[in-house]
Amino acid sequence: MSTVGYGDVYAKTTLGRLFMVFFILGEFYQGSVLNPHDLARVKIESADACLILANKYCADPDAEDASNIMRVISIKNYHPKIRIITQMLQYHNKAHLLNIPSWNWKEGDDAICLAELKAGFIAQSCLAQGLSTMLANLFSMRSFIEIEEDTWQKYYLEGVANEMYTEYLSSAFVGLSFPTVCELCYVKLKLLLIAIEFKSEQRESSILINPGNHVKLQDGTLGFFIASDAKEVKRASADGATTPGNSGSQKEAGVRFKADCNIVEDEHPSTLSPKKKQRNGGMRNSPNCSPKMMSRHDPLLIPGNEQIENMDMNVKRYDSTGMFHWCPSKDIEKVILTRSEASMTVLSGHVVVCIFGDVTSALVGLRNLVMPLRASNFHYHELKPIVFVGSLDYLRREWETLHNFPKVSILPGTPLSRADLRAVNINLCDMCVILSANQNNIEDASLQDKECILASLNIKSMQFDDSIGVLQANSQGFTPPGMDRSSPDSSPVHGFVRQASVTTGSNIPIITELVNDSNVQFLDQDDDDDPDTELYLTQPFACGTAFAVSVLDSLMSATYFNDNILTLIRTLVTGGATPELEALLAEENALRGGYSTPQTLANRDRCRVAQLALYDGPFADLGDGGCYGDLFCKALKTYNMLCFGIYRLRDAHLSTPSQCTKRYVITNPPYEFELVPTDLIFCLMQFDHNAGQSRTSLSHSSHSSHSSSKKSSSVHSVPPSNRQNRSSKTREARDKQNATRMNRMSQEKKWFTDEPENAYPRNIQIKPMSTHMANQVNQYKSTSSLIPPIREVEDEC
Repeated sequence: MSTVGYGDVYAKTTLGRLFMVFFILGEFYQGSVLNPHDLARVKIESADACLILANKYCADPDAEDASNIMRVISIKNYHPKIRIITQMLQYHNKAHLLNIPSWNWKEGDDAICLAELKAGFIAQSCLAQGLSTMLANLFSMRSFIEIEEDTWQKYYLEGVANEMYTEYLSSAFVGLSFPTVCELCYVKLKLLLIAIEFKSEQRESSILINPGNHVKLQDGTLGFFIASDAKEVKRASADGATTPGNSGSQKEAGVRFKADCNIVEDEHPSTLSPKKKQRNGGMRNSPNCSPKMMSRHDPLLIPGNEQIENMDMNVKRYDSTGMFHWCPSKDIEKVILTRSEASMTVLSGHVVVCIFGDVTSALVGLRNLVMPLRASNFHYHELKPIVFVGSLDYLRREWETLHNFPKVSILPGTPLSRADLRAVNINLCDMCVILSANQNNIEDASLQDKECILASLNIKSMQFDDSIGVLQANSQGFTPPGMDRSSPDSSPVHGFVRQASVTTGSNIPIITELVNDSNVQFLDQDDDDDPDTELYLTQPFACGTAFAVSVLDSLMSATYFNDNILTLIRTLVTGGATPELEALLAEENALRGGYSTPQTLANRDRCRVAQLALYDGPFADLGDGGCYGDLFCKALKTYNMLCFGIYRLRDAHLSTPSQCTKRYVITNPPYEFELVPTDLIFCLMQFDHNAGQSRTSLSHSSHSSHSSSKKSSSVHSVPPSNRQNRSSKTREARDKQNATRMNRMSQEKKWFTDEPENAYPRNIQIKPMSTHMANQVNQYKSTSSLIPPIREVEDEC
């Protein structure tokens, strides 16, 4: 393969020297792709692909994108069939590529939008701190660096060696559920399967990340693996489905592997038995109760008022694709908070976005940061409030793309003002994001990140009153439905394990965007990183507190070799952006509200990233010296949660009484890796985890008792002399029972509903489900395995 470097760059420049040093078979041409004669010189018609790089440090990103779009037009005009992979700086400029007639993403054409992916990576870190580092390392294609000493760098670098691979799965997996195949690959093949390419009956393919038990593997299914070597992934293919250490012929090994599949399938039930989890992880039988889960759209739970009986269908709460939470557009004046108003608002468990910019700054695309935090696979009450702190003039320019998202506020000010930071309760936030739109306007590279670095150091040096911890104890944070929300710090799954109180700014979770990689040395004053150290080897990057757009450059080569990798990364970090949504944004540049139909609501059923705590809950027994592999299997079998990494305290391997609160990322540790109680586990959890179970049990119980009493009254007659007294007593008992039931249901509504408070009247009428409605619900209801609740609830059956 010959590599051709092309552009308006002389060979004596740095880029030209790089081509001559690193590409032995490469050739460097001086010219322009806008000239057809130059395209003929490099024989573009016989090229396998054309990669177009953008200047990330230009002063005008829109002008740079326009130049690259013209280059795409010129190349496609000369040879329409050529595959093009281009970098784009601004998300809104991607729409112009759709106007090129020969642009076809189905044939391999791809646009890697740096602003979109950068914001998506940072947004996912708001949900699971450190995830941006883990995902960036997975597609960077770095070689393994072995360290003998027992340091945190040793375990971090072992994870860095992992990459993302795709391979077609063996026919031995056909008919098995995804969790079963995932467990087989992990236990038998030492491979981590995280997603598959699923083809529907209409032969439309889509990438499913950690689907539930209802997804059965088909013949020729493409799997997405995390592994350290491509040769290892071959073991899961049709020709290599053999376990390590198997001897004998390939046919005999295949027979043994098929037998292993059958054994694991028998041990891996498709649905969990009707049991309820106690808080300590034990099981208690509930033989008379069906743990059937319902969504909030179940017709059994609808308002009693006839005028709003079908309100759920007539009110727009999600965008037209059903992938994101949506609200009618709000005027920016209605979301602006003064410093005093922000101080009186008890903000907790929120996301603070510190943005530097002014009227002349280039837009960073804040919509790409907000969209993953407003994905529809969160319930409404789980959405983290977002508070922007920055110049109002700049935020007005961004507001057109933000006015349809709920729970967004603005505090005009500056991130360098401690008064503004205290007003938004930065010590109670789940994440503080520091961005700058002024970074490319400075010629000196070392000064490009000065604002972000100053803001980060300013926050870390702040001190807070310990009494504020009382408010923090009431923070719900990110706790999936069905978990113990009365005590968020003891919840087994949530966004972060929050301390009793934050008294120093150094303990506030922060992620800082950098333009110049070498400036990472200024973020942590207590590290010993050398200025010449590569970014991925530095402590701030390993801890997930720094992110640079330069790590996305390796996506160009990764996409060239495997275009499915970019699709998976985009699915993971954008919260559900699809080509259909991009086409819609190209038309209106804004999300359009849609009605809640079964088709759009079905799009909510997709997994999301979370962090699993080991110090308490159902996995506490594995947290103290247990094996990571045992945790992996238990979480997968019991809750359909797919574990893929660890967020560990930096000094966990040291036996020191006072450990540093900094954590680092360990990607895909081996089965026998020893766990410690303070570990946080990266996992992909299912949507609607335990949501509405106790409420549903109550509904079924009430419905059954109502039907049975109605049936008995039609069969057995009451003597006339006693009918009036008995009727009066029965009415009083029924009214008392209904009052108790309504009170309990209103409490459950606070736990499980995803509607804004007081959206419906509190009186809820329970109506029998018609046959037509029952068939409709069953048609669109997920058939995922049912998960017993961890939060103890009274048995309603």
